This record gives sequence, C-alpha cells and structure tokens, in this order.
Amino acid sequence: MALSPARIGIGGPVGSGKTALIERLIPVFESRNLELAIVTNDLVTREDARRIQRSGLIDPNRVLAVETGACPHTAIREDPTLNIQTADQLVLAYPGIAAVIIESGGDNLASTFSLDLVDYWLFVIDAADGDDIPRKKGPGVVRSDLLIINKTDLAPYVGADLDRMVREGTAVRDGKPVLLTNCATGEGIEAVMDQLVHDVLFA
Repeated sequence: MALSPARIGIGGPVGSGKTALIERLIPVFESRNLELAIVTNDLVTREDARRIQRSGLIDPNRVLAVETGACPHTAIREDPTLNIQTADQLVLAYPGIAAVIIESGGDNLASTFSLDLVDYWLFVIDAADGDDIPRKKGPGVVRSDLLIINKTDLAPYVGADLDRMVREGTAVRDGKPVLLTNCATGEGIEAVMDQLVHDVLFA
C-alpha cells in the first residue's frame, strides 16, 4: 500500500451519480479491509455530506464538507487549498485510512481536478444525458484517469447506445479506462474498485 492515503477525486455534472457512487464504494472498501474518509463539496450547502453521514455506511466523523461559495472549479482546480486542508485534517485524525475521496460539487463537462489535490480522479457522466457526450471531448471526459458512464439502466429509455459511448470514450481518452455502472443496483462497482486498486490504492 502507498505510504500515505491515496486522494481520489470524483467529478461530474449535477445528478450524474457522484454521491451514489461513493455510497456504493464505501462497503466495497470495507469488504477489502481498506479504511476510507470522504470530503464533499457543495456551493452553499452541506447536503451531500449529510446524506453520506446519515447513510449508516460510514462513521459520520469520517465525512467532512467544504462549502465552496463559488464556482466548483475553483475549489478543486484553481485554488484547492480548502480541500487540501480538509483532507489533511482527516488523514491526521485517521492515520489508518487507505484513501480520502474528494467529491466535487456538481458542474459541467469542463470540471477537472488539480493534481496538487488528488493523485487520481474519476469523472462520472449519466447515460441518460445522451450518447454524444464522450465524443464532445469535454476536459472531464478526456483528462480524467477513469471515466464512468453511470445510469446504464436508463439508456434504452433515451435511445443511448452504451457500446458507442464506451467505444468513443475510449477513443478520445487515448485508451484510458471507461467503465459502466448502475449505482441503483450496484452493477459495475466491483470493477471500479478493481481499477482503483490497480491504479492507485496499491501503487
């Protein structure tokens, strides 16, 4: 395992399933004996942090909230100081953790993470938003370490072609991984965890 906890960013548009992904990952971390802490970002609320704290999935004290008060890009990219300090606080309080997940506030496809803040980051998109998202080459889609296409169960209802999304996503990402998930059922979550273990948790 890395000498210090991995810092893993999760970004994506509002409603793409970032918080749901975290809720699904928590018990998978636990099943693999990997301790976790979480930092959430919201504009002027602590709604996501409270949701996770009340879920019963994790010690509520291991979940801290950052209220960005401005564009979510700023707190994870231009000036991530507050997020860095909050993650540091959790690392000091829980020296046995394997990772700190830092969830961005919901934003558009341009959201990216500063590498001063995270070692590795995931970008979550919603299949129901259209199968043209990957080929539009937004920075989050192209630059993230792992692209997740979530809500796969909704694809048939909007005519989205999942195979095409994976194919075009892989093409614009120079072969970096693209995974499918359905956070409502847990489908694909083990594959996400396997990718994290391979890429960052035991790097």
